[in-house]
Amino acid sequence: MTIENNRRSAIKKLKLLTFNSKTTVDSYREKLEEEFKTMFLPNKVECTEYKYGNIKCDVLAPEIYSSNRILIYIHGGCFVGGSRASYRNFCASIASKTFSRVVIPEYRLAPAYPCPAAIEDIQNVFRAVYTEEQVTCSLNSTPEHTLEPEIIIAADGSAASLACSLLFNLKDKYRAGIKNVILFSPWLDLSPSSRIFSAKKSSDEVMSADVLKRSCTEYTFSINTTSPTVSPLLATDEQLVNFPPVFIQMGQKEILLEDAKAFAERLTNAGNTCILDVWPKMMYMFQMADEYLHESHLALDKIGKFITDQNETSEGVQFVNQPKLEFSLRSEA
Repeated sequence: MTIENNRRSAIKKLKLLTFNSKTTVDSYREKLEEEFKTMFLPNKVECTEYKYGNIKCDVLAPEIYSSNRILIYIHGGCFVGGSRASYRNFCASIASKTFSRVVIPEYRLAPAYPCPAAIEDIQNVFRAVYTEEQVTCSLNSTPEHTLEPEIIIAADGSAASLACSLLFNLKDKYRAGIKNVILFSPWLDLSPSSRIFSAKKSSDEVMSADVLKRSCTEYTFSINTTSPTVSPLLATDEQLVNFPPVFIQMGQKEILLEDAKAFAERLTNAGNTCILDVWPKMMYMFQMADEYLHESHLALDKIGKFITDQNETSEGVQFVNQPKLEFSLRSEA
């Protein structure tokens, strides 16, 4: 295939991530699962089902991982689609790149379960993960080295609002336990005043204002779209204080880019660290088209380097060779 043909194939695939006015909920979910679900995981990653906070989750463990690092991945899907199965392959790659176990919650979806059902599920998962990791690190600590959990929150697209809602609602003690936040192509402003809805022209080949409107209509009432739990860009200054370091990765052609720039600026002005990693000529969620785009692999390499550079300087960090399915990885009926 030529580079141009690969690009067209990538765009065709990535459009299946978007829920627009011409699509029904059922057909959207079916096509998304059909395209992204896989039976085989890359790089010898092992998958175990486990319940955190009574929410079913996948726990992905790469061949080598940091014993005290765990990443909670909140999948996108326009609030109405996506699942552990459809994100398993992508998250397995993240697990390998970051040397982390990755938890993918199967949270409730709209329209059957509108806002705040998904937010509540993610909060329950976080509390359970936080508690188990604290216990595990305490058991593995020595008099010379005290292990502390390294919890990372990652999300893409619509799930960025779920990730931010989690952080906005956490007490400082728990927020301090989150080492990093990774956002892929985040949706940050779904309010009527959003610049996305007033833009007359866009170079975005995948995402559109129609997708955002339709998805939001299924997720919550329009009056709620000005809440930071739906539109994180509208958070108060107080809600952004002591935010964990944030890494936002997206394509240059995205309709969402200006909001990401504004969010990064707000985080920085509040005294936080925020890196905005923009890839030239790339489109919405280009990282999930790795069979067509070489940039997809490079982008996840960069995420992996960011996580390991940030966290592997900690004293007492242990690495596990071959997944030891213990504590948070054991099966639960």
